[in-house]
Amino acid sequence: MPTREEPAGPGLVVAAAVFRAGRLLAAQRSYPPALRGQWELPGGKVEPGEEPVAGLARELREELGLAIRIGEEVRPPDAGEKPGWPILGGRRMRVWLAAPLSEATPGDDHLAVRWVGPGEWQELAWLAPNVPIVAAAFAQQPPGGG
Repeated sequence: MPTREEPAGPGLVVAAAVFRAGRLLAAQRSYPPALRGQWELPGGKVEPGEEPVAGLARELREELGLAIRIGEEVRPPDAGEKPGWPILGGRRMRVWLAAPLSEATPGDDHLAVRWVGPGEWQELAWLAPNVPIVAAAFAQQPPGGG
């Protein structure tokens, strides 16, 4: 199983569950048209040979201008041999808890960003594969919420 430091395989997707004062950062997609307006955890694709956490930090910096401190990985209860969570297209996504070190500003990839609390996140139209991940992230967030 790849660790936090091992280079990524082809097509690895990563995301961050960024918490500030017990609230989670949600990002609203701008594309593709079929997913426009839906909410997701911010992240993206790791480049070949790039370490997963380095790719995660790069993606959040590029897409949201957000610097983060990366914490523990949010693992699915049934991960088995395959790391990460199942997502669209038969791919898997690895997710880490994170704390913001700067403010998030949506770029071309997102219409908006929003901080949501444990009683609010289910009101958003999340990408379906993100729902169990968000629930697990709220359960695993550090005391004080990041």
